[in-house]
Amino acid sequence: MRFEVPDRVRAVRDEVHEFMTTRVEPAEPELTAGGPAAAAKLGSLRAEAKAAGLWALGHPAELGGGGLPFLDYVYVNEVQGRSEWGQLALGTFTLQDSLMLHKHGRARWREKYLEPMVAGEVSPSFAMTEPGVAGSDPTGLRTTATLDGDHWVIRGRKWFTTGAAQAAYTTVMCRTEPDSAPVHQRFSMIIVPTDTPGYRIVRETPVLGIDGGHYEVSYDDVRVPAENLLGPRGHGFVIAQERLGPGRIFHCMRWLGQAQRAYELMCARLKSRSAFGEPLADKQLMQQHVFESYAAIHSARLMTLAAAGRIDAGEQARVEIAVIKVAGARMLHDVIDRAIQVHGAEGLTDDTPLSRMYRHAREARLYDGPDEVHIQSTARRLLRDA
Repeated sequence: MRFEVPDRVRAVRDEVHEFMTTRVEPAEPELTAGGPAAAAKLGSLRAEAKAAGLWALGHPAELGGGGLPFLDYVYVNEVQGRSEWGQLALGTFTLQDSLMLHKHGRARWREKYLEPMVAGEVSPSFAMTEPGVAGSDPTGLRTTATLDGDHWVIRGRKWFTTGAAQAAYTTVMCRTEPDSAPVHQRFSMIIVPTDTPGYRIVRETPVLGIDGGHYEVSYDDVRVPAENLLGPRGHGFVIAQERLGPGRIFHCMRWLGQAQRAYELMCARLKSRSAFGEPLADKQLMQQHVFESYAAIHSARLMTLAAAGRIDAGEQARVEIAVIKVAGARMLHDVIDRAIQVHGAEGLTDDTPLSRMYRHAREARLYDGPDEVHIQSTARRLLRDA
C-alpha cells in the first residue's frame, strides 16, 4: 500500500486546506463566541464552501454530496480536522448519520431528512450514553422502548447527545427485547423527532469548561410510530458497529489535522522566540519536542491509513481501528501538550487555539469507548491469535 496523498485527491485536498487556513481558522474566535453573529458567520462559510464545490465531499453523490470514495475522503478529512468547525463549515458533520439513515431508515424518513441533512438544512443527533451507566459497557443501558399497538413508547434519559438543541431528530438506542434475548440483541435504534411530546432537553453539559453542544435529554413516555425503528428489532449494536468503525477512522484523521496544526504553531514559536541569548529553536530540549511530535504524527498517520485501507477493502479491521483510536488520542494529547509547553504562559491562555484544542484532546481518550476497553479487547484478540 502507498501512503502518500493520491494524485486524484491532491487538488481537492489542497483546496480544503486553503479554505480551512484562510477562511475557517481565522473565524474561530467569532464562531466560538456563539450568538447570532456566530450563526451568521457559519452560514457565510457554508455558502462559500458550496460555491467553491467543497460542500459535503464525503456524502454519496446520489444524496447531493461530493461522492468522494471512502479512502479519498480520509485524506481530505485530515486537513478538514484542523479546526473543530471544519465539519460544520464544510457540511460533513452529518456524514455518519446520513449513511446510517440511508442504509437502514424507512422510506418516509429518508425522504424527510436525507437530502435536507446533506444540504445542511437540518441536523441530526445520536443518543446512546446515559448518566449513571458505565459508558464503557453499553449493554447496561436502561432506556426502554415498549411497543404499544403501532407506537413505541420510550422512557429513559440520555446525555452527551451532541447537537440535540438544533437537531431535527435523534436516533436513540433503546432496550426493546426481553432479558432472555442474547445480550447484544436486546437493543434497537429508533428515530425520534425532537418536537415529539415528552422529548425534553434537561441541560447543556459543559465539558472541561467548554459549552460544546452536548445535551442531557429526558424521554418521558415519548410516543413515536413503529415505523421509526431503524433497521430490524434487536440490531442496535450491529448498526452501531457499522457507524463506529469508519467513524473512528474519521476521528483519527481529524486528530491528525489538529496535531499537525499544533506542530506548525510550535515550530513557528520556536523560530520566532529567543531566550537566554539565542533562538528557542537552537535549544536541544526544544528540538526534542519537534522530533517527538513529528514522529508521533507520522506514525499515527501511517497506522490510520493502513486501517482505512483495510476498511476500504471490505474488512472489519477491528484490531487496527482499536489501536489507532488509542494511539491517535495519545498522539493528539502529547503533541498539543508539547506545543503549549513551547508557548509557555501564552499557551495556557485563549490567545492561541491551543488551550481549547488541549481540552478537546482530553475528550478523545473517552468518546467512542475509553482507551482501557480498546486496549483490553485488542490484547485479548492478539493473544487468541498468537
